[in-house]
Formats: sequence, C-alpha cells, structure tokens
Amino acid sequence: MLDVLISKPENKSPEKGAIEVSDRADKPIKSVIKAISWRVVGTIDTMVISYIITGHLTVAISIGSAEVITKTVLYYFHERLWAHIHRLKINLPFIPKRKQYGIERAEQ
Repeated sequence: MLDVLISKPENKSPEKGAIEVSDRADKPIKSVIKAISWRVVGTIDTMVISYIITGHLTVAISIGSAEVITKTVLYYFHERLWAHIHRLKINLPFIPKRKQYGIERAEQ
C-alpha cells in the first residue's frame, strides 16, 4: 500500500469524468486469503446473531456453516471483479466540473 502512495504516478491523466480507483490490482492468491479471513469474521458474526435470535447453538452453527461456503465464493468473484476495475467513469450532471490539480514530485 505504501508503494502506491509514494511511487510516482504515470503521466497518463484519466479521461474527463473518470475517477482513478487503482493502477495496481491484487493477485488472485491475495484475494483468496482475504476472502477466507473475511469469512471467518463474517461467520462468527452470523453465528452470534443466529444464536441471539434463535437461542439454539446447533441452529446458529448450521446457519453459519451454510453461509460460509457460498459467501466465500461470492466474495472471491466480487474481489476479482474489482481487481480489474482501474477507472470508473461516473457522469453526475448535478455536480459542477472543477479543475483538477495534481501534485508531482520534483526531480533532483
């Protein structure tokens, strides 16, 4: 992440109305690791909420077990889709266009 903040950007300017999202995408293995770690957190949350609502530990574990697989797969594909999006073009007619200023590092 730090290299994204400190490295010199390319001189390509995004087209008008485009918002720069990222010029670097995560590798697929990082998306897998992120999906698994997020699902551990999400599944624990689902089990706790299910237990609070139902009062039955077996029901809470069943609900958590069912959703962990489907949501892991959905998150992976969601993450891969976003990894391929580098610029978003959003036309919002109600927001006035402003001049954009850039900051460049001085060459020494």
